[in-house]
Amino acid sequence: MKIVAICGAGIGSSGILKVNAERVLKRLDIDADVVAADIASLPDVIGTAQVILTSAEFVEAIGKTFADVVVIENYFDTAELTTKLEKALG
Repeated sequence: MKIVAICGAGIGSSGILKVNAERVLKRLDIDADVVAADIASLPDVIGTAQVILTSAEFVEAIGKTFADVVVIENYFDTAELTTKLEKALG
C-alpha cells in the first residue's frame, strides 16, 4: 500500500505528516509505504497511491484521482490521523 503526504513547497509539512502517519500505521499494525512530496511532484508519485494525506488548501490542486484524499487539520494530532486513516483504510 502507498500513502502520499502532500504539502505546498516540499519536505517540511509533508515530512512531519509522513513521520506521524508512519507512527500511527505502526500502532495499527498496517504495512504501508509513506512518501512525502510537494504539490508540484504529485504527478510523479500519485499513480500508485491508495491514500493522499494533505491539508484542505491543496485538495483542489490534487484534482481527480482514484486515491482517497484525506484532509488533515493538525499534522501533529496523531489521534486525528488514527481516526482518518482507519476510516480511509477500512
